[in-house]
Amino acid sequence: MGSRYGGLKQIDPVGPSGEAILDYSVFDAQRSGFGGVVFVIRRDIESEFRSQIGRRFENLLDVRYAFQEIDRLPTRRRSLEFRQKPWGTGHAVWCAAAEISGPFAVINADDFYGADAFRQLGRFLVNVRLDAQPAEAGMVGFRLANTLSEFGTVSRGICTVDEGGFLASVEECTALERLGQEARQRTGDNSCRMFGGDVIVSMNCWGFTPAFLPLLERRLIAFLEHPLGSKDEFYLPAAVADLIGAGAIRVRVVPTQSSWFGVTYREDRPRVSEALRALVQAGVYPARLADQSICAATPPLS
Repeated sequence: MGSRYGGLKQIDPVGPSGEAILDYSVFDAQRSGFGGVVFVIRRDIESEFRSQIGRRFENLLDVRYAFQEIDRLPTRRRSLEFRQKPWGTGHAVWCAAAEISGPFAVINADDFYGADAFRQLGRFLVNVRLDAQPAEAGMVGFRLANTLSEFGTVSRGICTVDEGGFLASVEECTALERLGQEARQRTGDNSCRMFGGDVIVSMNCWGFTPAFLPLLERRLIAFLEHPLGSKDEFYLPAAVADLIGAGAIRVRVVPTQSSWFGVTYREDRPRVSEALRALVQAGVYPARLADQSICAATPPLS
């Protein structure tokens, strides 16, 4: 919705040649072996989104669209008049299920994940077992130090990883502030909790197989059976955590050295633009990402 940002941040031009963050994500995904993209959008922005974003990739990838609508649900509710806000990230993935036929990644459109994140996730999905019981999934794990802001506090999902490299739990921690390569969280009793920079955090960058989709639908149905307020959401990380607890899914933590950044507030825009410009100058990305001949000629990441 972009309510805190003041507009559609997913298509806001922040790159040196007018690219959106989403352009870099699709570029990185393509050169990591992904062959298609499903954009989950609202009906009312379809025309603007197709003209400003979707058309850039139609000659390069299999481009599809899924629409997240308040009344699009796997079960009927008596009334939806109380609802104006979308149902959340888990519902967004469910809305895209009809467009998915193989292993797939899930990302936020306004988050920059970096080339290595897509490279590692692509490697995982190439080798994932489609018939595994329980179902197998992957979560890109970022170093906490690579996700902190220089300008204020952030909230992060602190991950616990078991000895086999699988996700055991995610603790949502708020008000984390950078102290060098570490993070400090001030608690209510004026004490502090410290986190090392190498702690693994989740930034909503996932890899799933089609076997995940019916499991997600069952969790969504269970969510909708509870009394819900106008702002309650069906979050993808919460659904994954419930499925882990039920033994229905195992999530491999896929570590990356990429640095994450995003645009939550309008004040984030200059910092994001400068970071992208630096990556272009370092040769990680071409100067004009929208140049299809350059994109098509870029070899896959090894």
